[in-house]
Amino acid sequence: MKENDKKYVALIFGGNSSEHDVSKRSAQNFYDAILATGKYRITVFAIAQNGYVLDPERSKRILALEDERPIVADYMTTVDQQDPLSRINALRAAGDFDIFFPVVHGNLGEDGTLQGLFKLLNKPYVGAPLRGHAVSFDKVLTKELLTVNNIRNTKYIVVDEKTAKTLTWAQVVKDLGDVVFVKAANQGSSVGVSRAKTADEFEAALTDSFQYDYKVLIEAAVKGPRELEVGVIGNEDPIVSEIGAHHVPNQGDGDAWYDYNNKFVDNSSVQFEIPANLPDAVTAEVKDMALKAYKVLDLRGEARMDFLLDENNVPYLGEPNTLPGFTNMSLFKRLWDYSDIDNVELVDKLIDYGFAEFEKNAQLSYEFVSLGEEKIGKFN
Repeated sequence: MKENDKKYVALIFGGNSSEHDVSKRSAQNFYDAILATGKYRITVFAIAQNGYVLDPERSKRILALEDERPIVADYMTTVDQQDPLSRINALRAAGDFDIFFPVVHGNLGEDGTLQGLFKLLNKPYVGAPLRGHAVSFDKVLTKELLTVNNIRNTKYIVVDEKTAKTLTWAQVVKDLGDVVFVKAANQGSSVGVSRAKTADEFEAALTDSFQYDYKVLIEAAVKGPRELEVGVIGNEDPIVSEIGAHHVPNQGDGDAWYDYNNKFVDNSSVQFEIPANLPDAVTAEVKDMALKAYKVLDLRGEARMDFLLDENNVPYLGEPNTLPGFTNMSLFKRLWDYSDIDNVELVDKLIDYGFAEFEKNAQLSYEFVSLGEEKIGKFN
């Protein structure tokens, strides 16, 4: 295929969230896989931690893990910060690319912000629509939708800064049990998440979570848990990967759990199992729950569904991740290898899904009826 005949992909990564560095590692793997297809030209855009999109030349240096600080500082000397569009002006440098491939974890990428920009620009993009990202990123909205659609999840309480002041540890224990997880409603990768089993730990957990959001979720812990992950890809007819399991030492009755450090910094002590050794009925139920949640949450392209399996092999859907990590440590990346879809085939499918969804939505009508002259009725 001639170079100019290839579709032109704009890979966008980074962001202003706590998952900024994770995004860079994920983007490296996606970049390599996209090039390996031989079907696409590719340019890259880094979103700096200050929220500015950088030009492709500087972005590629950041993708190569050069020290980001002087690169961003240099770029900011070229920017007219009084220009209201200065944060995204660098996108002009790519020319007329065909599709966005977002790899921005957390804020901007998984909350629907970038997808709104892509829609405004009338460009295809990989992954879920704005509404799918926004709802799934909010842990409270997700649990409410799962609950009303009879998809099993753990019991929970929601508080804001005002209602948290009147909620006692005794009431939490009565409603949820004596071990709970406290989570900022809109964060990812276990940021703003704490395990609490005493009143002091609970108060400290609330303080930590309120750093990241004004709405906090308090969830009942699952007894003797096994943590499961399953990948889902596709649009109207999604498919599921093999199920992966992981276990952190001292997780069952101890204080350990699969936190940010285990996910992205050092998972050398974590035990992984792909495919998970589960009874056939449990495997079928987990995959069915994952597919049902994917559709209920209006997801497209890709997602990872996280589950907790209790001591009686009852699965609870924890939460979706609409832009799952793709680092070398990410289980989502490995799940598809075990499902006979390698990284190169996976990114090719994701790009195809993005084009297909764009073409489908292009058929929708946005015409309006002209109001003409207003004729107002009489008021008594």
